[in-house]
Amino acid sequence: MSIEGKVAVITGATGGIGFEVARRLGQDGYTVILNGIDDEAGAERIKELTAQGIKAEYYGFDVTNEEAVTKNIKAIGDKFGKIDTLVNNAGGLGGRSRFEDMTTEFYRSVMALNLDSTFFASRAAIPYLKKGEHPSIINYTSNAGWTAGGPGAGIYGTSKAGVHAITRALAKDLAEYGIRVNAVSPGTIDTPFHAQIKATKPEVFASWANNILLGRLGQPEDVSGVISFLASKDASFITAETIQIGGGQALGI
Repeated sequence: MSIEGKVAVITGATGGIGFEVARRLGQDGYTVILNGIDDEAGAERIKELTAQGIKAEYYGFDVTNEEAVTKNIKAIGDKFGKIDTLVNNAGGLGGRSRFEDMTTEFYRSVMALNLDSTFFASRAAIPYLKKGEHPSIINYTSNAGWTAGGPGAGIYGTSKAGVHAITRALAKDLAEYGIRVNAVSPGTIDTPFHAQIKATKPEVFASWANNILLGRLGQPEDVSGVISFLASKDASFITAETIQIGGGQALGI
């Protein structure tokens, strides 16, 4: 068991924003623990980070599986003796369905991916965060948490509203231990999340920038920089906050 250096756990980190967050925190001096369900991609990401001089490990488990989350977070905490930062990056749309046609299975799968995963990982990490240096949890919500999502994305919006609330609730619950809890709310970020529409309707994808005050789509680095700040000592008096990272997209034009 070691308690030297800073340790960050990032769920859903084998690609997109999650991987860029892992890279940035690694550059900040953390040992980064990447989670994912694609073990082959995980191995490749670890090679990439290691080649950049970053200490990194991969743990493959499904963040919607309570037992797997608890077991793996415990294994990480026991190995390093602490966790300094938990980034609950895993999540997603999970598909689209109008409520009239929505199956209970679909409802539960989207809630599990976005809200259950945040709860499972946070609960398991708390004993180790208590031993961390400037410990914090960083969650991901979305504009959909306020707007209730677009057509067929109502349950996604509902799950992200839950993440917004649990962020504030965790912040209240953990303040006495010095554990800060914040969230980021990324706007439209150019990642594989949007790969299908980018490939099939590039003009529609490009037009999204017209609804953003700063006139461009976000990049993964735009998110990772904010998370780097929230995890740092510089943010030591910030908790229970949600930071919009959308270039003013939430205001509309």
